[in-house]
Amino acid sequence: MRARDSKRLVIDADVARAAGSETATHPRAEHCRDFLNAVLSLSHRIVMTEQINNEWKNHQSRFARRWRVSMDARKKIDRIDPPENAELQAKVTTTTNNENEIEALQKDFHLLQAALVTDQTIISLDETVRQLFKQASQSVGEIRDIIWVNPDRTAEEQPIGWLQNGAPPEPHRQLSA
Repeated sequence: MRARDSKRLVIDADVARAAGSETATHPRAEHCRDFLNAVLSLSHRIVMTEQINNEWKNHQSRFARRWRVSMDARKKIDRIDPPENAELQAKVTTTTNNENEIEALQKDFHLLQAALVTDQTIISLDETVRQLFKQASQSVGEIRDIIWVNPDRTAEEQPIGWLQNGAPPEPHRQLSA
């Protein structure tokens, strides 16, 4: 893969928490580890806001901590400070009346903010909030093109092959799909 095909990926801390060591045998631990290793070996970069960084520090596995040090040593971490977008957050959270869903959308809205100012790509295991954002995208046009990939859905999404192909913004991966 060429460096110009590199994408800036917003990787949720749930992936860092789940990533297991080379001896881990649980499928989710293996899938997350293999995905992170693919990001490291390819020319992709990761996006870190202060909030994402703090979540990683609080939840990352030992493997993810070492992986992040390797990413930092290779200068493959883009540290950003996206502007708060309270108007967009209000549009997204008013797509539901359910208090639990509103709370979930608010909790992970920072991932959307970071993705919107970079390459519009989120990597996360959270299928519940993914579905909530998909639902919101039906009426909130600003988030329709966000790509969402779950590294644990290897059969359905083939996340490593997608990375190897340059992490293209395929329509079936968009929140609007």
